Amino acid sequence: IGKSTLLTQLALRLAAFAQGKQVLYVCGEESPEQVKLRIERLATSVKRLGEDNLLLLAETDVDEIISQISNLKSQNLGLIIIDSVQTLATDDLAGMAGSVGQVRESTGRLIEVTKRLHIPLFLVGHVTKEGAIAGPKVLEHMVDVVVEVEGEREHDFRIVRALKNRFGATEEVGVFAMSDEGMREITNPS
Repeated sequence: IGKSTLLTQLALRLAAFAQGKQVLYVCGEESPEQVKLRIERLATSVKRLGEDNLLLLAETDVDEIISQISNLKSQNLGLIIIDSVQTLATDDLAGMAGSVGQVRESTGRLIEVTKRLHIPLFLVGHVTKEGAIAGPKVLEHMVDVVVEVEGEREHDFRIVRALKNRFGATEEVGVFAMSDEGMREITNPS
C-alpha cells in the first residue's frame, strides 16, 4: 500500500538534510537489495544526497538489532526504522516471530533502548483483515503514535491518518498519490 515507500522517502530526506545524521533501516521483510531497488526507483536529488547516510541492516533478531543500535549511536544515529515489527524475535522467548509474546517483547526492548539513547523509532506493523493492528492490542498502547495508510493496490491514491497521537490531533488526514517516484502529497484532494 505504501508504508515502506513513505518511510524510505522520510529516511532519505532525513539522511540528506539533517546535518549528517545516520538513518538505520532494519530490513525484516525485504532484503537490502529490494530496499535498494526502491531507493533507486525514488530517483531524486534527495536520494543522491541522503543515500550515504542510510544504513540497511538485514536482521530479525531484536537483540542483534539493539547491539547494532548501540554501536551506531556514536556515529550520529538520528532515526531507526523497523520494517516490520512482526518479523522480530528474541531467543529469550519461545514462539515464532509475529507471536503475541515476541511482538510485545521485541517492541518493549526497542522502545527501552531508543528512549534511553534519545533516537526516534518508527515501527512498521500490519493490520489484520478486520482492520486491527496485527499482534497484541498492548502494542498500540506501547507506542506514542499509530498511523494508518489506506488504499487499494489498483488505485494511485492513499490516505494517511493518525489513529492515535499522544502529542496532537487525530482528526486530519493526508492524501497522497503513489507514483514511480514514491508518494507525493495531493494538496487539493477535491
